Amino acid sequence: MAVPAEGTAAPGGGNVLHQITRRLPYLPSALRQIAEYLVAHPTEAQAMTITQLASACGVAESTVSRFVREMGLESYHTLRVGLAEARFAATRTAAGGGEAEFVYEGILRDDAAPAIIGKIERSSRQALTRTARQVDAEALAEAAALLDEANALVFCSMGASGIAAEEGVMRFTRAGKKCLHYRDQSVQMMVATVLAPGDVLIAISDSGQTTAVVEATRLAVDRGAATIAITAAPKSPLARLADVPLFTSNVEGAGLYGESVTSKWGQLLLVDILYATYAARHFDETLHTLQETYEAGIRHSRGRRKA
Repeated sequence: MAVPAEGTAAPGGGNVLHQITRRLPYLPSALRQIAEYLVAHPTEAQAMTITQLASACGVAESTVSRFVREMGLESYHTLRVGLAEARFAATRTAAGGGEAEFVYEGILRDDAAPAIIGKIERSSRQALTRTARQVDAEALAEAAALLDEANALVFCSMGASGIAAEEGVMRFTRAGKKCLHYRDQSVQMMVATVLAPGDVLIAISDSGQTTAVVEATRLAVDRGAATIAITAAPKSPLARLADVPLFTSNVEGAGLYGESVTSKWGQLLLVDILYATYAARHFDETLHTLQETYEAGIRHSRGRRKA
């Protein structure tokens, strides 16, 4: 991992608190205690010595040093500087007039077309970049292992999250997996009820609190099926239920009514990464089924033209 220069807030730039928050769900218990304390008490922590922080978190000083290395920071001093910079940025934002109202992805009342284009492009790029940075290799490997011997993949989602679910059905079907996805929540419940060991349910929900998705996941767990969650909420019911949770980034300024489409880029990215990981593990078989499904599509298209 590249080591940032002294005073750099986080690897690759950015806010050290954002970096800690992104990594928090994947950290071991002792490091997670430190991360949770820093997120909850950044002002107090920036003034603490390493001994004081270790005491406040109930860990050894060596564990704090390990945490600093895990975050890709050069030293404990770098962490304190990063916390101070993050607090200064938050204070400056508040002094600028408080929280603005957005209709969509940070779009303000008087934004002109060039500003709108730029904001949508930046938020889309950030959703992809932040999600990619926080994908945990071990969690990804665990998820791919669940897919290896799966009898069937069942995708569960509501609303716009169905875009990623449908993408998953298309990709994994072409890789040779039997896939199901129903948009009707009642049918999703029915399908979850008849799952069995050897099946895998992939639940997709930004909030991780969508009632139908959470309940379908709970049913799948009760039936002995394996479960994978794709969510932006590490502490959500969905993340706690799933055998393997995979996390997207939260998109800031997504609007009052949660109608963010660029936040779905993270879901699509994770589905693609999960598919690519599985396909790489079954390279020859995937190539074969890709060719077969491609030829079937061509034959169907020719038949329709003749008709």
